[in-house]
Amino acid sequence: MNTTTVDYSKVGRCQSVSAVLWPSFLTAGLATVLFFTFFDPHDLAAATGMEDVTRMDAYSIGFFLFWVTTALSSLGTRYFLKPCESVNRKR
Repeated sequence: MNTTTVDYSKVGRCQSVSAVLWPSFLTAGLATVLFFTFFDPHDLAAATGMEDVTRMDAYSIGFFLFWVTTALSSLGTRYFLKPCESVNRKR
């Protein structure tokens, strides 16, 4: 059985940022489509007392909220992929 270990401390910053933002972007797009398939932005705006928000504004706000949420999830995954030795050595 061939097992290889990956040294995540050697992964570049650009690759780390891309590994967090790109999957979260795709997931946020899918979440936005699914969410607004079932919920009308106009009804949501009226229910929250923000009647002046257009549908496009609601789609944009929803997408960015989903993107931030999924990016935080991906960032947590990226953080926990670090080997414990590299985290403990920095102290």
